[in-house]
Amino acid sequence: MKITFDVDCTPEEARAFFGLPDVKPMQDVVLKKIENRMLANLEAMSPEALLRAWLPASVQGMEQLQKIFWSAFQNGQMRAKQE
Repeated sequence: MKITFDVDCTPEEARAFFGLPDVKPMQDVVLKKIENRMLANLEAMSPEALLRAWLPASVQGMEQLQKIFWSAFQNGQMRAKQE
């Protein structure tokens, strides 16, 4: 013998029926904290912040980077001519 009951109720009604606590206020607080942390991290991921982190801080640093690339390029040409 098989008996089936269909209960039509909202989650809040089911929670109250079984005596479970209402955790919605706690969830709202936690979700707000998560949202604030995500927004703070998104500001750190702005294109301007990423470029500042990846590229040298000044024009002098860019010139040094160009010199490094240029010397590597010249050394590669000299080796090619010697072979």
